[in-house]
Amino acid sequence: MAVRNPEKAKLAATQMGFPKDRYSIMPLELESFESVRSFSKKLKATRNVDTLICNAALYLPAHQNPRYTNDGYEVSQQVNHLSHFLLVNELLPHVKRSKDPRIIIVGSITGNTNTVGGGAVWPWADLGKLNGLAEATDKGPAMMNGGTWNGAKAYKDSKLANMMTILEADRRFHDKTGVTFSTMYPGCIAETGLFRDKKPWFRKLFPLFMRYVTGGYVSESEAGERLAEVAMSDRCKKSGVYWGWNGAAKTVAYLKPGLDANSRGLTGAGGAGGSIEELPLSVEARDPEKARRLWELSAKAVGLPYDSNYVSPLHETAAEIAAKNGPKSLPGIPLPSFVPDSRGQLDKRAKEGTSSQFQGGRL
Repeated sequence: MAVRNPEKAKLAATQMGFPKDRYSIMPLELESFESVRSFSKKLKATRNVDTLICNAALYLPAHQNPRYTNDGYEVSQQVNHLSHFLLVNELLPHVKRSKDPRIIIVGSITGNTNTVGGGAVWPWADLGKLNGLAEATDKGPAMMNGGTWNGAKAYKDSKLANMMTILEADRRFHDKTGVTFSTMYPGCIAETGLFRDKKPWFRKLFPLFMRYVTGGYVSESEAGERLAEVAMSDRCKKSGVYWGWNGAAKTVAYLKPGLDANSRGLTGAGGAGGSIEELPLSVEARDPEKARRLWELSAKAVGLPYDSNYVSPLHETAAEIAAKNGPKSLPGIPLPSFVPDSRGQLDKRAKEGTSSQFQGGRL
């Protein structure tokens, strides 16, 4: 068990009745690259690793200002993406020795803009040209695209980066190592500590909303079973796949009646029950050039070798600057005039008076 607080982990293991000879506890603080390296070194020296599952995440929607780690990066960017990226690279040579080696980074529907959950709920995930990561210095740009700070978007961007990292790792390493690289969305686990930054009324009502209105709710135990399925089942040996479930998700089906589930952006919305499916990712998530740039920039950030051809800031148009900073950076254009599509580019909203239906990552 890789944990921030070993004492809490011991207590949890005891309460859940885990046999003491079936687990060990090792400290790991994802806010520190040094901690990630120390953990990896100790793990490789003492244990075999069959499967690496990267599941930790911070969600800070109520933070008005970014918080930075001692390494100089915005905390959710480092915890959710950069430290997982480093952990994967540190442990890959160890994992590949397994008979059935797998590396999984848990993604999210919120980072996938070709779905209702990711494309119909503002703010949208959008890494832009990754200039924030390219320009990052000590306490530099908090957002990966270099835009205005938004805690909810920082989380969604990190989930997009997680999924892109898995696809890029598959392209780079699967054929050479035999490691299966997977990402997945288990459904909305609405009662976890992930939502601790939300107000009390939200934490009380959100699980009810997800359970009885959208149907996207899934319990912690069922989410754990789904993660175990991706980690262990023969069906999930295919590499470079985003796995998900539809289950009880229902209300979003009414957004575009008459179309099949895939066309409505319904598939993979989560919810209890249902069977595992191989699901498509957004255009941005599947962009191999952007994924390579993300990889090289992430490698530079964590102190790994990188290709210098991919790490310089890129030119941005006025429209791209407006997309990442909001309408105030482009005077005269009100917010309703523009929304990002699944590529993270700008697109005109439908003419006044038309309905704003969700189509292919657009509103």
